[in-house]
Amino acid sequence: MTMALRCDLIIRDATIFDGTGAPRALGDVGVTGDRIVAVGDLGGASADREVIATGRALAPGFIDAHTHDDRAVLCGPACTLCKMSQGVTTVVVGNCGVSLSPLRQTTRPIPPLDLLGDESWWQYDSFGDYAHALKTKGSELNTYAFVGHQTLRVEAMGGDVYRAATDGEIQRMHMRVKQSLAEGASGFSTGLYYAPNAQASTEEVIAVAEALRPTQGLYATHMRDEADRVCASIEETLKIGRRAGIQVWISHHKCSMPENYGRSTQTLALLDAAAQMQDVAYDMYPYPAGSTVMMPDKLRDDIRVICTWSVPHPEMAGKDLSDIARGWNTDMKSAAEKLLPAGAITFQMDEEDVRRIMAHPLSVIGSDGIPHDAHPHPRLWGTFPRVLGFYARQLGLFSLETAVHKMTGRTARLFGMVDRGEIRVGAYADLVLFDPHTVIDVATFEQPIQASLGIEEVWANGVPTFAQGKATGEKPGRLVTRHKG
Repeated sequence: MTMALRCDLIIRDATIFDGTGAPRALGDVGVTGDRIVAVGDLGGASADREVIATGRALAPGFIDAHTHDDRAVLCGPACTLCKMSQGVTTVVVGNCGVSLSPLRQTTRPIPPLDLLGDESWWQYDSFGDYAHALKTKGSELNTYAFVGHQTLRVEAMGGDVYRAATDGEIQRMHMRVKQSLAEGASGFSTGLYYAPNAQASTEEVIAVAEALRPTQGLYATHMRDEADRVCASIEETLKIGRRAGIQVWISHHKCSMPENYGRSTQTLALLDAAAQMQDVAYDMYPYPAGSTVMMPDKLRDDIRVICTWSVPHPEMAGKDLSDIARGWNTDMKSAAEKLLPAGAITFQMDEEDVRRIMAHPLSVIGSDGIPHDAHPHPRLWGTFPRVLGFYARQLGLFSLETAVHKMTGRTARLFGMVDRGEIRVGAYADLVLFDPHTVIDVATFEQPIQASLGIEEVWANGVPTFAQGKATGEKPGRLVTRHKG
């Protein structure tokens, strides 16, 4: 006689999107501890808690492939609700060359490092210290981490970063990456577009990135240029991958500025050809505007900009830069300089490119949200439900199966996250239950801090983190590391 299966949790009669892109199927999912133990018809099984999911979709917890949540994962549900309320269970931090470790600061860090906060947050002088803080404080989200080149440069070059690094400084950064990987980081990121990183030559990046080769760590980049020189920047990225012998990841792929609208046909053809020869992937966010720190020298009169935060003028958060300039009786560049340090949303992309880049098979979804902005880009709260509700359901850009795959199984596989991103026996119980008929983003550029609709419950490692519109207060998140191999 066989014993009936007993689980901690059974979610019954769900429409299961397993994360692989396979067609949806009706069934039950059983969870014990932090793992999925059964999938299918579990009519004979029982559980401590049963959730009847008739008419609802069950997917693997969404993986946010590109975040600046380095600090958010340490500061509790007030900082992570923007992600849990979208169904996110795992975030990738340390992007664009900006990571909270390894660097200790006694004064406010230079932009764009300051998008993670003032000096009070910069207290981890090794990745191991940061990993320890994650473990001891606990987090609602799983965290997968890069160490950032801009952070490494500030440390190795004594803050004197607006120049090329010396051989000794490059060696120091290389060793820091090696050490960080040994302490649980999964890769190395650059932000070659930004001033503290722009003076780094391709050779410098290769020399630091070679630290990734022994463990097959991942190289992610906010490329040198996403506008006129976008194709040359892709070529540079591919060259770094080939020379260092590693997989490359292009962050938030886009074609910036009106004169480059439509060029995604070129960039995607270039990436398609490259993908036949080497490992390359990219993430993207589902909006035609980007957001980062305010950079007065990059402003243009024909591009709309919204101020997201300002240290000297906090009252200007959420206002258009053109309106601020008019009110101060000055031009946009002078107004921007007066706002510094500050953040900006820039309307720099074409919706047709956004859709083409999103629909392409190489893409995965990342929010690139900046959690500490006073008036953030709506992607911080809306990215994943927007892809599901607006792009998949309403526009039919791709199926819901494909949408889920781009947020779960594909992302996990590319990042080397073992047993994440799929609903199958043995996988971690990172799960999201949502209504496929109503799921949609609500956050707008005018009112960005709004939770999405249709996300009903979220579990990380088998523990509910979000239910009935609120954080549960549980902190089951873990540091997730890249599988070496």
